[in-house]
Amino acid sequence: MSQAKLHSVIISGGGTGGHVFPAIAIANALKEINPAINILFVGAQGKLEMQKVPEAGYPIKGLWISGLQRKLTMSNLLFPVKLIWSLLSAKSIIRKFKPQVAIGVGGYASGPLLRVAASAGIPCLLQEQNSYAGLTNRLLAKKAKTICVAYEGMEQYFPADKIVLTGNPVRSDIMASGTDQARARAHFGLKADKPTLLILGGSLGARSINNAIVEHLETLAGSQIQVIWQTGKLYEAEMLQHVIDHGGPFSNIIPTAFIKEMNMAYAAADVVISRAGALSISELCMVGKPVIFVPSANVAEDHQTKNAMALMAKNAARMITDADAKASLIPAALELLIDETECKRLAENIQGMAKPNAAKEIANEILKLAS
Repeated sequence: MSQAKLHSVIISGGGTGGHVFPAIAIANALKEINPAINILFVGAQGKLEMQKVPEAGYPIKGLWISGLQRKLTMSNLLFPVKLIWSLLSAKSIIRKFKPQVAIGVGGYASGPLLRVAASAGIPCLLQEQNSYAGLTNRLLAKKAKTICVAYEGMEQYFPADKIVLTGNPVRSDIMASGTDQARARAHFGLKADKPTLLILGGSLGARSINNAIVEHLETLAGSQIQVIWQTGKLYEAEMLQHVIDHGGPFSNIIPTAFIKEMNMAYAAADVVISRAGALSISELCMVGKPVIFVPSANVAEDHQTKNAMALMAKNAARMITDADAKASLIPAALELLIDETECKRLAENIQGMAKPNAAKEIANEILKLAS
């Protein structure tokens, strides 16, 4: 297919890293096919995409849009006004930019933008990251030509003839990760020959996971394992105080608010504890590490639990609920670390679910729509 046939694409959505980073990966894959392609992002004002997309080198326009809250708030009262305003703004953006294809990755902004694009006769592609389809994508499914998904069995949410199983795009530094384990452990000031547990709670942190560590801090400190502990920005000071209160700092426990070099962290780990967001799961499939998921209970329609259960059904991960984490999480992780056979089985099964060419496959589907 001629590269010249695709010269302008609009990508809409965001709100969380699970939406934003796959969107950027899709844009990068399109640029690899045709460096001259014109790509415009459309996000929601004040959301993560308004920072991360320009950092990745792409222009973005923000819509005045937000979701409905579960209780009566001023934001809810303003929702009809925001929706009308966003539809009018989207119409202006579409008219000026003239995209050949519109892509929605989920999140508030993709609703108005793709509705307007579809009404203007522009072919639309949806990318659904989770095993439980988000509300925006479910509402837009009838208007889309193609729906790229990361999990099997998505026919319960979308028309089967529109579904393409591509997987989720993953950040390029994770894709290229071939870091030596000893070097990765040295990067965090850890010993090369000791079993290592990586604990991830997301950029802000996870209260239940942090509480589980605090509950077993003395056990961890006295053990023969090493811990890289991402506390999250919200809990950093509180967790560091807990470490001091328990007689720390400890040479085998490295608390940090944020891990910039995720490729190093994954390489250093023997076992990973993680939330079950779509992006985290896709990265863990790529690196092939045994993982215990602790799905967040504070996400729409409990989709993280459904994500984790999709992996458990293939014997590719373990799961502990938020409610059980304080008592059970660290004992389960310590037990898994010494079970080499189970670690090998979980690692092989989760890596078998990896989709390393997801971004390229989605880019190719976009090319088909442009033609």
